[in-house]
Amino acid sequence: MVTRDYLANLPSIERGVMRLTGAARKRYEAKAGMMKALAHPTRLFMVEELAKGERCVCELRDMVGADISTVSKHLALLKSAGIVADDKRGLQVFYRLKTPCVLGFFDCVQQVQEAVKPAKRARRSRREFQG
Repeated sequence: MVTRDYLANLPSIERGVMRLTGAARKRYEAKAGMMKALAHPTRLFMVEELAKGERCVCELRDMVGADISTVSKHLALLKSAGIVADDKRGLQVFYRLKTPCVLGFFDCVQQVQEAVKPAKRARRSRREFQG
């Protein structure tokens, strides 16, 4: 759903032409940075796992099947994007989902994927019929 706040923050329109300027550019760059943080299968998996509850880095390491340094780098990127938060307890570090609203974005992605599937099948059927 498009809100008034969202519409108010869109780039300005001058003489019917939209311009991406200073403040708007910074907002879009921040959004792109957050999306880049999610743009990796391992990080997507970790976010979905953290949506189920807090996890220790060692648990995520075992789930992902990667070494601890790789998992830690993925988590650091997600943390810097504001998606996850950590809590150090003794020698262990636990992560939790800081912004559960990101799961709504995942739902949106799923809807797009489902909408694309019928179109791909239709194109494939036409090619097979023509070929």
